[in-house]
Amino acid sequence: MTRLAARPTGRSARVVTALAGLAGLGASAAVVWHASYSAFSATTSNPTSHWAAGDVVIGDDDSDTAMFSVNNLEPSGTGTTCIAVTSTGSLASTVKLYGTNASTTNGLSSYINLTVTQGTGGGFGSCTGFSALATGSSVYSGTLSAFASGSTDFASGLGSWAPTGSGSETRVFQFSYTVDPSAPNSTQGGTAAIGFTWEAQNS
Repeated sequence: MTRLAARPTGRSARVVTALAGLAGLGASAAVVWHASYSAFSATTSNPTSHWAAGDVVIGDDDSDTAMFSVNNLEPSGTGTTCIAVTSTGSLASTVKLYGTNASTTNGLSSYINLTVTQGTGGGFGSCTGFSALATGSSVYSGTLSAFASGSTDFASGLGSWAPTGSGSETRVFQFSYTVDPSAPNSTQGGTAAIGFTWEAQNS
């Protein structure tokens, strides 16, 4: 005897219908996901950009020692020394010379005549081999007092040196002083002091 399969009725029929709907929805979602995953694409990019600042670097060969330390000065007393200043920065710059922490008693600085000349050869404490520049060698000529009051920062500084920034560059500065022969008795026991500063700013 052949048995006929029972046809779902009532609640069973509704369950079968719901399951069929869910199965269809799942299949549809799978098709959409697969379509998104398979989409064509293309990109182009520029390599990572970066920035690095150049620098302005200047130094000297004085080993933190003053150029002059002179006692018992008298009229017509004189002295000369040199110092080498070197620029090693990567940027073109302008270098200026000025004074700092200037002081004097008994007006002595007004009777000390100072000459500053730029050139090549020599170094700190020795001007052996020094040669002044063919042009523009004079940096300053006048009293120490006038230098101290007139050149106090980069804006009022002196000099024409302009390192290019393409490599290490050295400029030698020769300092000479002479005590005025006519310095009055009032300057006896007087003192004068000043720091010399070179500042470089990129140009």
